[in-house]
Amino acid sequence: MTPLPTIPDRAGWPWSTAVLPPTLAAPPRITVVTPSFNQGQYIEATIRSVLLQEYPNLEYVIVDGGSTDGTLDVIRRYEPWLAGWSSAPDDGPAQAINRGLAGATGDILCWLNADDLYLPGALWAAAEAFAGQPDAALVYGEGWYIDEAGAPIEPCRFVRRRFDRRTLVNRDPILQPAAFWRRALWQATGPLDESLRWVFDWEWFIRAHARGAFHYLPRDLALYRVQPAALTRTGGLPRQLEHGRVTRRYGAWWHPNHIVQQTRRLDAAGRRATAALPRPLAAALRIPFVLPRLTAESLLRGMYMR
Repeated sequence: MTPLPTIPDRAGWPWSTAVLPPTLAAPPRITVVTPSFNQGQYIEATIRSVLLQEYPNLEYVIVDGGSTDGTLDVIRRYEPWLAGWSSAPDDGPAQAINRGLAGATGDILCWLNADDLYLPGALWAAAEAFAGQPDAALVYGEGWYIDEAGAPIEPCRFVRRRFDRRTLVNRDPILQPAAFWRRALWQATGPLDESLRWVFDWEWFIRAHARGAFHYLPRDLALYRVQPAALTRTGGLPRQLEHGRVTRRYGAWWHPNHIVQQTRRLDAAGRRATAALPRPLAAALRIPFVLPRLTAESLLRGMYMR
């Protein structure tokens, strides 16, 4: 592999290689898709974390939504190592990922957002896991939160080694950048739901779980960046209500996640209804709207998506 460009004043992964010995004589083809939009501050680290895997049977595609912040300059710098890239307006990351995976030729598929990273050896570990688990349709592992500068914050403790369907429709126990699946599972499940803005990955995992076996891989595979523009940190109430709609679609109205999100809707309605009133009066009138949310969040702690 032709050496990647060196980056002055940067050290450590993914600015310098951390090659692990190959584990398979004939590694299966892996397709990685990166959706991007105005993530120029982070995307170079993402790209390098994929390419520095030194995985010999890699198809890496970047689907950009029409960035204007320098992202395209970074992508062009790494164009010789990409299977392809494009930049055109889209209706959000779900559509971008669907576009990228529509032309995928890999035996194993995945996507990595433009602000997240793979850890060294992640692709080799995924390929080895599928080779050792012929019944596995999807494998997923652990990871860490990192900050805007790439420094570790804490482990992603929401990942679950085992879970049932009820857990899955109430909260997402899978770290998306640490998940990989067979092409057959993608074909059987269908693409991401492009009507969803925030939880399209979780909704797809729910559908896929009914189509094939999920296997846990007990090792760190990815780094999940916490930064202001990340989807999981935007959206507020609309994002929470999208959680509830997905739970209702695959579960029932009495499931914990749906209950909590509906009490949040009630609380938000109370805030809107009292917004123009003097603060003491507004606070008193909001009590009937706030209490259901506080009660639900307390009683159902740990059982719903935040």
